[in-house]
Amino acid sequence: MPSDMRFHIFIAAVFWCGFVDSRKIRGISSSYKRFYRERKSFLCLDGSKIIPFEQVNDDYCDCEDGSDEPGTSACPRGRFYCTNLGFRPHYIPSSRVNDGICDCCDASDEYNSHAHCQNTCWNLGQRERAYVEGQMRTLDEGLQLKQQLIEEGVLLWREKQAQLRELQQVAEDLQIKLEEHRRKKHEADRLKEQTIKALEAGGSNLRRQNRTVSSTFKLLDSNKDGSITVDEVQAKVALVHDEEQVLSEDEAVALLGGGHQMDLTKFQYTLWDILTKGDSVKIKDTHGAPGSLVGEDPHLKAADTAAEWEATNLKKVEEAYETVNMEISDLRKKLAIDYGTDWEFLFLNSQCYKLKVYEYTYTLCPFNQVTQKSTAGTEVSLGRWGMWAGTPKNQYSQMEYENGEPCWQGGSRTTTVSTACVSHKTIHTYAQ
Repeated sequence: MPSDMRFHIFIAAVFWCGFVDSRKIRGISSSYKRFYRERKSFLCLDGSKIIPFEQVNDDYCDCEDGSDEPGTSACPRGRFYCTNLGFRPHYIPSSRVNDGICDCCDASDEYNSHAHCQNTCWNLGQRERAYVEGQMRTLDEGLQLKQQLIEEGVLLWREKQAQLRELQQVAEDLQIKLEEHRRKKHEADRLKEQTIKALEAGGSNLRRQNRTVSSTFKLLDSNKDGSITVDEVQAKVALVHDEEQVLSEDEAVALLGGGHQMDLTKFQYTLWDILTKGDSVKIKDTHGAPGSLVGEDPHLKAADTAAEWEATNLKKVEEAYETVNMEISDLRKKLAIDYGTDWEFLFLNSQCYKLKVYEYTYTLCPFNQVTQKSTAGTEVSLGRWGMWAGTPKNQYSQMEYENGEPCWQGGSRTTTVSTACVSHKTIHTYAQ
């Protein structure tokens, strides 16, 4: 083919490509191109006016909505569409077209200006795609972690339910033991009371126990000189019907057989008999029984030891029963909390997370409380667990902690915790 013929074909191709007036389709998205097909007339998109198609993108505003000038800055209400191939397309006000500032990453808004715009869409798209891919990986890892937490939550929920049943069984067993120990203590107390009454009755066998006589004598003989005096009788012996009243000297002398002192031999056959009868006088604070007779009698001592033993055992069972019931109450409260549709948040109940911001350390213990502690050591409550406070579509996106310590302006401190599905468990940011 001759060289001049090739030249003419090339010119024709250029002429044909240039025949389509590209200015008429600038600033139009593909979804709107059907309204801008070249024809004799153009209908403004708001339907307000019909103009010749030649007036589209002629740098003169004919339509009130600016739809005839998408590719120029003629209309104040116009919009220019940045195609931004390789990145995100978007609209800019038409007033920014050819203003010397690059707004579209593909430089399409500065087609007739002196601005030296570079097409940066591919690089921007690459960065955004890398960011989105990273976010997707993080989300995928978070979803995998969530699935793991769901499985752990189900197991933990079942464990806590089993633990509750075990504690309830322990409580039932302790209830039976508690009733049994109460019965035993009652029997021991009753036996002790009967023994005391028998002593107060002054049985002949008890009266003949020289050890008891000797011990009672020693109790009355305060200065341990081998004799009981008037002062010692007044100090240790009282009337049965009025223990608070001090015996007169004459009454004390009468109890001593008319003298002012008495040895053990005389005591055994005079004052001892009076004391063991228990109808007129008694050793103080012995409920009518003769002094150390209560402390020294083997029957009473055994009964008293048994009563103390049963009281100790009862107290232990009562404490164990109370502890188990407290554990049951705490566990029921924990199980009553909403941990998500699949118990995926259950693992958080026993966890705490810290975040240091300047001089403060914030501690979040999910489903419990939030605190703020300064470097000076002062700790402030920022709220206790209240409820889930997310949106209707995502109820579990926010936690609300209420009734913290009062603010100086008035009102109690509250804390809102936003949750997100990521690959690790931590506090990311804090804002006050």
